[in-house]
Amino acid sequence: MNKMNYQRQLEEIIRENERAGRVPSLFLHSCCAPCSSYVLEYLSSYFKITVFYYNPNIYPDEEYEKRVKEQERLTKEIPARYPVTFCSGPYDKDRFYDAVKGLEHTGEGHERCSACFRLRLSEAARLAADGGYDYYTTTLTISPMKDAQKLNEIGAQEGEKYGVKYLPSDFKKKNGYKRSTELSAMYGLYRQNYCGCVFSKQESLKRNETNESQKGE
Repeated sequence: MNKMNYQRQLEEIIRENERAGRVPSLFLHSCCAPCSSYVLEYLSSYFKITVFYYNPNIYPDEEYEKRVKEQERLTKEIPARYPVTFCSGPYDKDRFYDAVKGLEHTGEGHERCSACFRLRLSEAARLAADGGYDYYTTTLTISPMKDAQKLNEIGAQEGEKYGVKYLPSDFKKKNGYKRSTELSAMYGLYRQNYCGCVFSKQESLKRNETNESQKGE
C-alpha cells in the first residue's frame, strides 16, 4: 500500500485557499508548546488559528499545569501574520483512563496511544464544528514518535463524524521537528522527556534505567 503524502495534501489546500483569496479559520489541537511552535510559525501565515489545549492524559497534575501555561505563553509571544488565540479544555483525567481501559500496558505507539489520539481529536472536532471553524487539525504529527498515518485517519474520521474538515498534516516533514527544537530554544520553552501519561512516564523511566545499566557494563 502506498503511503499518503499528507504534507503535499496540506500544501495543495493552502494553495487553493490562497488562489481564492481566503484566510480560513483553523481549530488547532495542541499537545504541547514545543510541538506547536513550528506549526504556529508555519500555519499562521495562511490561517486564523485558535490553539486548543486539550490533553487529559497528562500526568501528574503539576506537569499538566506547567505544560498548559507554556502553551498559553507561546501563543501570546509568537509573531503571526493572522490572529492566533488560545483556549483550553477541561483536565478530565477520568475520560482518559476510561478511553484506555484495558490498553494501559500495550506500550507507546500502540493501541493505547490510538485510543488517546481519538479521545483528543474527537473533542477537537466536536468543538471545531460547534464553533463553525473551516478546518481542524493537531500538532501531534510533528513528533517522530507519532504515526502520522494513524493520526490523519483518526482526524478524518472524527471530522466526518462531526461535520468539520480535517486539515491533513505531517508536520515533521520539511525539517518541521528540527525547527520546533530551534524555536523551543529561542522561546525558552519547557521540553518534557515523556509523552504525557503515567504509562509513558513509567516506560520512559524504564528505558532510562536500561540505558544507564548498559553504560555501566
